[in-house]
Amino acid sequence: MSEPVPEAIAAAVASRGVSRLYELVRARFSGDAAATAALTAAEPADVGSPQVRTLSVLLTQAERADPEFGRELRREFERATSGTTWTVRNRVSGVATNSVQAGHVEGGINFH
Repeated sequence: MSEPVPEAIAAAVASRGVSRLYELVRARFSGDAAATAALTAAEPADVGSPQVRTLSVLLTQAERADPEFGRELRREFERATSGTTWTVRNRVSGVATNSVQAGHVEGGINFH
C-alpha cells in the first residue's frame, strides 16, 4: 500500500468510522485541550474541510513528536482501509422512516 495521505487518515478519524483509530487519536490528544478541541470540531466535518485539514496537521505533528504513535496510527489506518476491520457509522437527521446499517446481509431486507 502506498503511503497514506495524512488528510485521509484525519478524515477517517473525524468520521469515527474506524473506532480503534479514533480512540487511538483521542487517547493521544487527551492531555492537549487544543488538539482535543480540533478533534471534536472535525467530527461532523467533511473531507477537505478546514477542520479535517487542521486535524491532519495536528496528526502529522504528533507523528513527528512520537514516532511510535505514528507507526501505530498508520498500522490502524492500513488495517481499516485493507478491509480487515471496518466499523461503519451513519448519521441520519430529520425524519427517517426506513434506515438500515449492515455490514453483511444474507437474504433480504424487507420494510413493511
